[in-house]
Amino acid sequence: MKFNRRQAVLATLALAAGASARAADAWPSKPVHLIVGYSAGGAVDTIARALAAQLQRELGQPVIVENKPGAGTNLAIKSLIDSPPDGQVLMLAANALAANVTLFQPAPYALDKVQAVSLVGRVPVVIAANAQGGVDSIKTLISQSKAKPDSIDYGSPGNGSTPHLAMELFERAAGIRLSHVPYKGGAQAITDVIGGHIQTVALNALEVLPHAKAGKLKVLAVLSPQRSAIFPDVPTIAESGFPGFEASVWYGLVAPAGLPAAVATRLHQAVQHALAQPEVRDRLTSAGGDVAPGSTTMFAEMLNSEQQRYGKLIREAHIQPE
Repeated sequence: MKFNRRQAVLATLALAAGASARAADAWPSKPVHLIVGYSAGGAVDTIARALAAQLQRELGQPVIVENKPGAGTNLAIKSLIDSPPDGQVLMLAANALAANVTLFQPAPYALDKVQAVSLVGRVPVVIAANAQGGVDSIKTLISQSKAKPDSIDYGSPGNGSTPHLAMELFERAAGIRLSHVPYKGGAQAITDVIGGHIQTVALNALEVLPHAKAGKLKVLAVLSPQRSAIFPDVPTIAESGFPGFEASVWYGLVAPAGLPAAVATRLHQAVQHALAQPEVRDRLTSAGGDVAPGSTTMFAEMLNSEQQRYGKLIREAHIQPE
């Protein structure tokens, strides 16, 4: 019996689909490694460990969190890209995944070497000031800065960090000029605001929370569309006069490009089920964020959009890594 060309193509597709299904059935056959490009104890690490514990139940194999900080997460991303696309090595990535393609030159990787699996959550960037200082609201910050450009300092976790990029976007939206003071992490920036050495700081909500509770920092605004669960009395940046503006730290699960379709589907479903569990949702909320489930396509489109948004900003503002 002879096959025509159409029958041959269909037969090939059927064989490929069968192979993909068998790959999903066999996966994972050994422990899964979840890479984190930040040190243990931070927000990304905290969320990764909550997700890993639930995925372990979903997949029937240990999910081991591996912290690989360094080079603005580029070491972790390279480790992911260099791994076989079989679903055994994954990464919980954040905004740096999209920004670093432009921030570091030559580009350390191409974004198409990474495959989006699922968005996991978002934590808003917040603007905070010394609770006893002279900047007590976004309105005051803007008016003082317009009266005397570059007179207000703000600290961030470093050049090209998500809070730094968020503040660059905010300056453009508000038509003001602030003076950026980069730090190697958020802790020293907070110490200097409390000590009166700089006026304000931009960080993710989790880092600011204990100092706001202690009355040492006043949160001026959360840069998210909705109010934060951990700062329910703090206005959003939209409520402060900038509707449509948003800047948040997002977390998403990614894999090396080329992940078999059936494995990608099973992994995405496992993540969605994990995000529906109260313990995962509670851990994200305690880290100052919100669960953000969605389709693989949505996350992939968001990654490309974020790369374009950050790329334009980094080029126009001439931002360079430290």
